[in-house]
Amino acid sequence: MASKVERVAGLAMGLGRRHLADYGATRSRHDFTQRQLMACLILRAYLKTTYRGLLDILAGHSQLRAALGLEEKLPHFTTLQKFSARRDVLEIADAMIGQIGQWSLREQAKKGKRVAIAMDATGMETTTASAHFATRAGHTRRRWAKLSLTVVCGSLLPLGLVMDFGPSNDKCQAFALLEKSFVRPLSRRPLLYADAGYDADWIHELCRGQWKVESIIKPARHKRDGTLGGTWRSAMTKEHLVQRAYGKRWQIESFISGLKRTTGSALAARNDSNLLKEAALRVLAYTLNR
Repeated sequence: MASKVERVAGLAMGLGRRHLADYGATRSRHDFTQRQLMACLILRAYLKTTYRGLLDILAGHSQLRAALGLEEKLPHFTTLQKFSARRDVLEIADAMIGQIGQWSLREQAKKGKRVAIAMDATGMETTTASAHFATRAGHTRRRWAKLSLTVVCGSLLPLGLVMDFGPSNDKCQAFALLEKSFVRPLSRRPLLYADAGYDADWIHELCRGQWKVESIIKPARHKRDGTLGGTWRSAMTKEHLVQRAYGKRWQIESFISGLKRTTGSALAARNDSNLLKEAALRVLAYTLNR
């Protein structure tokens, strides 16, 4: 029986067929396919190791090499580093996550039940220094990689991913995230659960008007008398949230918790581009692990 890491490698190879040609150039040496190199990057994120560390693991794991088709030869660590530096790695990882999410969405719809989607954001540290060390040194946490996600309730697979740098209001990434998540209409109007960070009438209007999604968002009270303004916000009473099963929103929290426990909450990259790539690869690696 294949180990979990072997299954992740096999799924990464299979998923890459749709998004990657065998080779990036006709005159390249053709030692390794792009799918193999992309799968190595996904495994590196999953195993929380370095390029050299990954190659050490592969050198001592014949079944894992077989899953990647690397029985005869392993790439040099600089080959992986140069492939990771390509601009389209982030786009490919994003497309793979979207493909998995859309498949999950269709599978949930086939069951005849109303599809539910949960939305939230989280941060990943851009330094490996511990919170204790930062506090003792008198440093404050001023910047982090921000991941905004939607997951399909039931399967807990990601549907959309938008990355930025925090701190910022969650509503800043809401439109791009919703646009990625609802690329295809469903026959039955899905439910969208989000916390008070996304509380705004314009989000309700976009969900219900443009994407035909019933948005259930916990309101943040802004008026002195405690009342809620807006057409849709005022309808989000406690009774309404309970009636529409708002408790399902915990599933995005579960996904985020599992992501950080499995792949870590601190990124190892240093420049902004590589930080976002690493974060996306971690989301993809954890998704394949599920």
